[in-house]
Amino acid sequence: MDEQKDDQTDQDDSTNNSEKKQSLTACLLCAAFFGSLGSSFLYGYNLSVVNAPALYIKAFYNKTWIERYGEPISAETVTLLWSITVSIFSIGGLFGALSATLIIKVLGRKGTLLLNNSFAVIAAVLLSLGEMSRSFEMLIIGRLIMGVDSGIALSALPMYLGEISPKHFRGMIGQFNSILICLGVFTGQVLGLPELLGQESTWIYLFSFLALPAMLQLCVLPFLPESPRYLLMERRDEAGAEKAFQRFLGKKDVSQELEEVHMESRAQDKLHTVSVLQLLKSPAVRWQLITVIITMACYQLCGLNAIWYYTNGILREAGFTESILPYITLSTGAIETLAAIISDRVSWMPYLSYVCILAVIASFCSGPGGIPFILTGELFEQSYRPAAFMIAGTVNWLSNFTVGLLFPFIQETLQSFSFLVFVAVCILGSIYLYVVLPETKNKTFMDISQSFAKINKMPIPSPGQEMELVLSINSDTNGKAQDATKMQTSL
Repeated sequence: MDEQKDDQTDQDDSTNNSEKKQSLTACLLCAAFFGSLGSSFLYGYNLSVVNAPALYIKAFYNKTWIERYGEPISAETVTLLWSITVSIFSIGGLFGALSATLIIKVLGRKGTLLLNNSFAVIAAVLLSLGEMSRSFEMLIIGRLIMGVDSGIALSALPMYLGEISPKHFRGMIGQFNSILICLGVFTGQVLGLPELLGQESTWIYLFSFLALPAMLQLCVLPFLPESPRYLLMERRDEAGAEKAFQRFLGKKDVSQELEEVHMESRAQDKLHTVSVLQLLKSPAVRWQLITVIITMACYQLCGLNAIWYYTNGILREAGFTESILPYITLSTGAIETLAAIISDRVSWMPYLSYVCILAVIASFCSGPGGIPFILTGELFEQSYRPAAFMIAGTVNWLSNFTVGLLFPFIQETLQSFSFLVFVAVCILGSIYLYVVLPETKNKTFMDISQSFAKINKMPIPSPGQEMELVLSINSDTNGKAQDATKMQTSL
């Protein structure tokens, strides 16, 4: 027995040493960068791009209203239309997140990202032609379609990045998602400067830019491999999975990686993808699901999107003059990108407000900025993952919509105390995550799943036993399991 333990220890040590010696490959970096460029970058860009031309868009709404109805638009109506224009992006994101599971199942991770670029191109056309057509409805529909693009992207991309990365690089590769979101926000702010596209005659080109990252991804991503985990476990294409691993890892011998996937696959050979309803009922992953829901809700309800959507309005209320607002706004995006990579009014009050905004951005992006998307992929094994991403996406986009729609009214009501709502959310979320969430660094998906067994009040199961428990929930009254094909129904 001692000799067997020593042999196992030596084997584990050699495995860890080989992992440490392994370096990043150009193929892996290209997949991470271009996958994120046409996905998370566009999501970040759309968070900030509506901020700079806000006054011009409202003026366009008023002009169109006068042409249609012969009278100026009321202040309440223009605020409502503007809130809908901003927040409808989140409703589109919800639709995208709900449809992502089916699309990913049919087309795979890479195929879904490629198809998704069509939504970005259609949205760019509608948003660019809205002013020329005298139709603010085209702007709203364009924002809705762009939201669908982002909803699909934020479900498919973290799944793709998590499955193509070795476990010791998974966190770093996953950060491409966060960094490109920050870079997208910053790019939207740069292009929105008055010296560039932030003028009354050029603001529509801010939305035309949406097509460029999508076209770049369409040019590069087809030449990169599909997720080897998807190829092996869902397509049963071992030869394709082996070639994909070889390109991503830059080595010929990928037998260890294939065996790791085979171990998970053997545990799920007789099983099919778990539906949303099955996931919600499963006690084996209950706390993983609660953790993802709370993390996603806090991600949106911490107040960052309120800053991106309404930066100029917040700073204007803080006391900054109109002429310097674009440059102050630009610095918030610069702080975000840098951090991701690494009563009575007195004269100094605007600058205190500004410093607080920068502190919030820096703490967010150097900490939880991209973690929720990585975490969702880490906490669930393959059979759970599509349903988990659907639930996480739903919570993410509903919370995003809530912030985008309600913050202008919260600001009118609470004024300088409006961000205290977000303070409460951050404190409660931090306490929960400190108490419940285990460390996931350098752990396999199965290791992470087993680390939740105790809090779920379950015996530490083998992967096969864990999945059997999920499926047993759907047994009929006679105790017989339903036909497997019926278990594939989704939300």
